[in-house]
Amino acid sequence: MSDSSRDTAQGAGWGSAEHGAYRQLLPAPVEKISWLNPRTLWAARNGVLASWFGDPTGRTRSRLVARQSEAGARADKVVRRDVPERFSFMVIGDTGEGDDSQYAVVPGFLKVGQDTDFAVIASDVIYPVGSADDYGTKFFRPYQDYPAPIYAIPGNHDWYEDLGAFMRVFCADASPPVPEPAPRPLTRAWWRGVLWHRPRPTDGQHLADARKLRSAPGQQAVQPGPYWAIDAGPVRIVGIDTGLLGTVDAEQGAWLREVSRGPKPKILITGSPLYVDGEHHPCAIDGGGTVDDIVRDPEHHYVAAIGGDIHNYQRYPVDVDGRTVQYVVSGGGGAFMHATHTIPRVSIANVTERDFRCYPLRGDSLAFYSRLYGRRLRLRRFFTLTESEATAVVAERLGIEPGRAPGPDARVTRRTRLVASLLGTGGRPDRTSRFRLPVRKIYTQLFSPGSATYSPPFFKCFLRLDVTPEAVRLRCFAATGNRAQELDPPVEDEVTIPLK
Repeated sequence: MSDSSRDTAQGAGWGSAEHGAYRQLLPAPVEKISWLNPRTLWAARNGVLASWFGDPTGRTRSRLVARQSEAGARADKVVRRDVPERFSFMVIGDTGEGDDSQYAVVPGFLKVGQDTDFAVIASDVIYPVGSADDYGTKFFRPYQDYPAPIYAIPGNHDWYEDLGAFMRVFCADASPPVPEPAPRPLTRAWWRGVLWHRPRPTDGQHLADARKLRSAPGQQAVQPGPYWAIDAGPVRIVGIDTGLLGTVDAEQGAWLREVSRGPKPKILITGSPLYVDGEHHPCAIDGGGTVDDIVRDPEHHYVAAIGGDIHNYQRYPVDVDGRTVQYVVSGGGGAFMHATHTIPRVSIANVTERDFRCYPLRGDSLAFYSRLYGRRLRLRRFFTLTESEATAVVAERLGIEPGRAPGPDARVTRRTRLVASLLGTGGRPDRTSRFRLPVRKIYTQLFSPGSATYSPPFFKCFLRLDVTPEAVRLRCFAATGNRAQELDPPVEDEVTIPLK
């Protein structure tokens, strides 16, 4: 097994290394999305409009689900997979940028997942707005050689065109979009409708050709809607759709409560992680209650909750009334990397730094961002930190043992401390000043890069879950874009989750 980032800097992808063969898979030309581009931001405006003028996704989702039921979808929305008691599946989140950062994940994903029974995409299948014309290069092409079915739950970006393309691809819904009833003029709903982004009339003309790339019988699957459950072997996998704003409508909430009943062990897949960046986000359900209330109910027997949306890996083993539920963030499947060095020292729900895991390691994240902004601001000599310097200064600020020991020559200087502070590095809860907290919030919300570098290491990741009647073995594999990690994807984290 190859070194991971916890073993060596080379295992993290640093140093002069041979680029991976993923570049041979890339389409030509490669679309490079920049979230600093005003045109991209304007196309993706529906999330902002929903927060200003009211979120219509619950009503839209209800109409879509009703149409699926009329077409013959199962009322319980449960897919029954005929798999043995021992089987495996993949989880990969936030995939669809269609550039180097997505395609760099593909060789390792195919290698690790070649014998798995199916895969699940957890959030944001297609960037920037879930357009049908983007599915060719951002879904069908990269995963054309994955031999098994792929299920998905939508992320907020898939909702930016009212989920029409997602429903066509994953739910076999070829009907036109469901229009919202016309609101009264000059109301909040009327203004939302006037400004709302909608798909182009010609969108999806190339979808039939794109489907041919995943046309083998073993690759086919139709899911009953944007939320669903899969019964496979000894477990039930429950996927929920958190829409534009990370909430669940009352109708879906009622279904979630019903499908969660019973002693069968369950794994939740959600577009909005419940624990992330050292904070708890229980995910509200319209009408009362939260998703995490359902996960924590011992009668429902959830053993893990895996969420996308945040583009890195995090794991929080939370004690819930004497049993451990693994709360996982797995959104590193293809989009730009969200920083981990901005995560403060973890102390939440009795989870401490000793229990918490993340990828990339905070020091690697800080080194990555220091190089990125050194190039962008043309201040390389000032901003750029070596991976050893970044690891050392993060350990000092958080008061933790680093995941990988810094090199013997690593020095924490005034410059490294200033760079770490400017780039929003987290700190210890007992030392958070009035200055540091706003810096971290501003950095994570405004200065997180809209487009990452296009050379390794990318610090991407995906999950493989091996299920037996006794336990689930969850492993996080790294994808750096370097050839060494393509040939032998390193395991960055591993945990065994008992089912009994």
